[in-house]
Amino acid sequence: MGMMGKLKETKKKVEETKQRLNSVYVEEKSHDKKLTVVLSANREIKSISIDDHLLQDKEQLEDYLVITLNKAIEKATAVQEAELAAVAKEGMPNIPGMDGMFK
Repeated sequence: MGMMGKLKETKKKVEETKQRLNSVYVEEKSHDKKLTVVLSANREIKSISIDDHLLQDKEQLEDYLVITLNKAIEKATAVQEAELAAVAKEGMPNIPGMDGMFK
């Protein structure tokens, strides 16, 4: 297969991987488990579960949401980047000096 064919195949695999990542979920809980956030690996929020205790303190709830959502987004981004890098590495030709790019 020529270079263009490989690039087209890689692009198709990347798109398929992005679609598959819609069904890969990342869960993050607050340190005391009073807030749980679930995101897809494409960083789409799927659910948020809040303990009733947190509903009584708006500032605390806001803090929990910011911290927990940021951690969940970080995890989801890591999963997405690892999956897409694996697909890209698989489809890229061996170019001298590019070995360490997808590790």
